[in-house]
Amino acid sequence: MGHTGTLDPFATGLLVVLLGRATRLARFVEATDKTYLATARLGFSTTTDDRTGEPLNEPVALNGIDETAVRQALRGLEGAGMQRPPAYSAKKVGGRRSYRLARQGADVELAEVPVTVHRIALVEWASPLVTFRASVTAGTYVRALGRDLGDRLGVGAHLTALRREAIGTLRVEEALPLDRLSAGTPLVPLTRILSHLPACELDEGARVDVRHGRPVPDRSHPAGAACEGHVVLLGDGSVVAVARSEGDSLKPVVVLESP
Repeated sequence: MGHTGTLDPFATGLLVVLLGRATRLARFVEATDKTYLATARLGFSTTTDDRTGEPLNEPVALNGIDETAVRQALRGLEGAGMQRPPAYSAKKVGGRRSYRLARQGADVELAEVPVTVHRIALVEWASPLVTFRASVTAGTYVRALGRDLGDRLGVGAHLTALRREAIGTLRVEEALPLDRLSAGTPLVPLTRILSHLPACELDEGARVDVRHGRPVPDRSHPAGAACEGHVVLLGDGSVVAVARSEGDSLKPVVVLESP
């Protein structure tokens, strides 16, 4: 078994767990966009950018901050840009996890990374709490969005709640709580897990080649219109492999069926 990305200790929501050979597909799930529902508390920042950390300042008054100001600040976070990850994160510094160094009292300052906030919208404003929903690229820290929201408003902020609602096309409403899992629980088919990627059906000859890791011609698209990036290769509707498009060929990078 293997998961496709942990949640912060205080967070809830969707976690995708892969079984058996499907664990080799984790990178294709991890790279998809995520959707979160978050609540930020305005007025002071914390060491972890969430409620589990120590306050960095005394709470300040929110004079002049209304719903219009909050909406405007959220809009300013939308789009492509650079983000500074929280010091308490899984990012590595010199081969060690940033959060471990921070807990030992080290002064951790992580380099900014490129992220994209596709959409961020106000759900509720109940001063000092701001609840918002954000759809972001992989690697985006929503805790950092809450921190940056507070910075834009000039009062500081930290997250008090965070829920992951979606990973790619997978929704938390489709998931099962741990206490409802059993040996007879039906598994989500891999075609559903990989539904964000284009798919090509193989004939029997191509299926045998792919099982042995050999590239096959991309016959599913007109000349000059081959897929770009990764492609799911199917045999009788089941996932045989994931391939990388290389010109007019599909080269297997992860093969799930045995030769």
